[in-house]
Amino acid sequence: MRSYKNNSQDSDTAAAARLTGEGRASKQSGPMTPRGTKYWDTGSIPLIAPEMLGDIIAALADIAIVIDEHATIASIITSPDFGLPEGSDSWIDRPFTSILRVESIPKFERAMSAFLNEETLTNPVQLNHAENDVDLSFPVNYTFHKVGPDGSILLLGRDLRPISEMQQQLVKAQIALEQDYEQQREYDTRFRVLMESNRDPVVFVSLSSGRITEANNIAARLLGRERNDLIGAPFAQEFDGRRKSELMDALSASALSEGPSTISVQSRKGRKTIRLSPTLFRAAGDRIMLCRLELNEGEGASTSQLTEGLMGLFDQGADAIAFTDGQGEILSVNDAFLELTDTAHSLNVKGRSLGDYLQRGQVDLKVLLENAARVGHIRLYSTKLSGEFSAPRMVEISATYLSDAENPGYAFILR
Repeated sequence: MRSYKNNSQDSDTAAAARLTGEGRASKQSGPMTPRGTKYWDTGSIPLIAPEMLGDIIAALADIAIVIDEHATIASIITSPDFGLPEGSDSWIDRPFTSILRVESIPKFERAMSAFLNEETLTNPVQLNHAENDVDLSFPVNYTFHKVGPDGSILLLGRDLRPISEMQQQLVKAQIALEQDYEQQREYDTRFRVLMESNRDPVVFVSLSSGRITEANNIAARLLGRERNDLIGAPFAQEFDGRRKSELMDALSASALSEGPSTISVQSRKGRKTIRLSPTLFRAAGDRIMLCRLELNEGEGASTSQLTEGLMGLFDQGADAIAFTDGQGEILSVNDAFLELTDTAHSLNVKGRSLGDYLQRGQVDLKVLLENAARVGHIRLYSTKLSGEFSAPRMVEISATYLSDAENPGYAFILR
């Protein structure tokens, strides 16, 4: 306990006298307990020795300051664990407001005025101390108490530094969490950009569940699926004749073998022969398989030949062919379509709706698009086709929904 006293008087003795009612006065009636006995009568309070009063006050509060009615400091008592800054012994005989920060002075003056007017202060007043405009960093909750007829006031304070330090730790923890979250978002963005810029089809598979945890769009197109539909799906169901346990065991054995090793599988959609090159690693306690998908070289050559054959059919075929996007806007047409519609150049039809050339316009187009998307294709739909300048002609249209393309669309053959 530290005590700072006014040299003009023994403040502890005065405070003891004030707190004990200047000795044993005559008994007065006090409040009744539930058992009917009186307590806290003036005459029943024992006198407190001055040397003991400081210990009692220090046990009740972290800091106790006696001020007069003009808010001048008369004495200071602190608990042993409460550390005052150097020079605090010079606070005696100074105005209490001189040791407060600027924003705390109006709060103290309002509380002091209310206390002197005998208004009830229901809540402690939080004040921040300062010395020469330097923040001493110890906020204190003060309660006001009268201690004698001379107008002295006892301020009992509770140190709020532990609460303030805890709040600062919580703020720092929140800031650290937000920084970690932003860093995680940055890593996720980098990973997404890396996945989509990679020209190789790549799939991440959880070895424990056998489900796809991540895949890029190239891999999704190779497997004939949408990427969002692929995430979370069992990897084995994308291939014919492969059970989950069988495929996972084969991938594990291939990943642990010395030297490069691949597994050949056939995709369920498209019937493509694909080679899987697995790499095993562990992340967050789960074993993950990184699988790189490669189209079989022989099938790649066959696909190339098929592409050349289809291009020849498109350019030289007798039937009119048109490719549109998902809304029916024309992307490309062959010469047979231009002849059928009496159009001079393909640039005159690109970007226009196919419905512009049909007899019933958007009605015909909607029927073709919806049924082709639902079933996959529609055959021999009869309607009339109108050219730029020619009269309408009866045509039969076959429409196919191209779900495996990067941007799904439609192919139309008109006869």
